Amino acid sequence: MTHRRDAGSPGGAAGGTWDSALPAGEFAAVKGVGFEPVGQVLGTAVFNIGYEGLWGCPGAWTVTDGVKKPSPPMGSSFAPMVGTLYAARRLALARAVAECRALGGDGIVGVDLRVDRFTSHTVEFTVLGTAVRARSRIRPRAPFTSHLRGQDFAKLLNAGWVPTGLAFGIAMETRHDDWSTLQSSWTAGNQEVEGYTQLISRARQGARKQLAIDVAKHGADGVVVDEVELTVHGRECPGVGGIGGGAYARDCIAEAVFVGTSIARFGRSRRPAGPEPLTIMRLEREH
Repeated sequence: MTHRRDAGSPGGAAGGTWDSALPAGEFAAVKGVGFEPVGQVLGTAVFNIGYEGLWGCPGAWTVTDGVKKPSPPMGSSFAPMVGTLYAARRLALARAVAECRALGGDGIVGVDLRVDRFTSHTVEFTVLGTAVRARSRIRPRAPFTSHLRGQDFAKLLNAGWVPTGLAFGIAMETRHDDWSTLQSSWTAGNQEVEGYTQLISRARQGARKQLAIDVAKHGADGVVVDEVELTVHGRECPGVGGIGGGAYARDCIAEAVFVGTSIARFGRSRRPAGPEPLTIMRLEREH
């Protein structure tokens, strides 16, 4: 959606236009809480994604239960992969923020973060949003970023909260197949596969922990979660011997990604950075 810039309003070159990714209702909501859209911003980064971790079977496992040691993002065989996933998202976001600064904006609302396959071994990370500028003397020292669109952004401000930045939590966990998982087929009947439950629980818990750390780095009180994504895939694990003496066994790998907007109360004192319990804020109004 493109709007003509009024005379004397911020954004765009003199006498030119600025563009906004906000629908009409959300555009009006942003203006209603004292912000003016100044332009659409874009940040992108294409990364080669191919190396998950150490060659062979990552982590430690036992024949009795097949459970590998926990693999937190920055301290395991998955660290190179997870580090790349963080770096790619942050680079694309930083480029969108740079465009926001160039437009004289104070923040970006409606951030849409997309991850798409580019070629067989590369992935494109894209950040698209609308830069806004405050109509007041009080301005943030650095542009904020938020996935919240116009109406939710307005609700947040009216409730006494401000966005401080987009936060990420990423974790990868792996589990070596054992008898309990190999028997998970239609012939096994309706029952829980505990090994897989443990795997996805650990991945989500690890991602949530990393999200809390990222939120604390923004000096925020809590986070409004936008996206909780879980992907699971398997791969052959050569060189360790499979169940029953086979040459190959299987690893099941789970990747959990949390994305949200860190938020802080108006006028509070800044707290030291560090992991804090998350505050999940509901934006729906009660009737």
